[in-house]
Amino acid sequence: MSEGKTSISKASSYEEAGEYWDEHDLSDIWDQTEPVEFEIDIKSSRTYFAVEAGLSKRLRSSAKRRGVSAETLANLWLQERVLQEADVQEAGITETDAEDLREVDSAA
Repeated sequence: MSEGKTSISKASSYEEAGEYWDEHDLSDIWDQTEPVEFEIDIKSSRTYFAVEAGLSKRLRSSAKRRGVSAETLANLWLQERVLQEADVQEAGITETDAEDLREVDSAA
């Protein structure tokens, strides 16, 4: 929050502002507002990929059990796999050898 207090709620923290707006409505103070102009440059930071329906269903189920969204779980799993791929390339070993090493690690 910027220095000082907000102009309408007189709150000095986000918590105080939240408490104010829990109890008030913008229509209560509409006459105290001023028009503003601003520009928004919306650029998507997401890339979408087609996912097989059955895989999507299993992903959603796994995500629900973990208490996260399917998008979050997919991103975590993809990030993990991409990092594993980078490690394999960096180590200069084949993917088959890397899989064998992962099997040994998971069995331990």
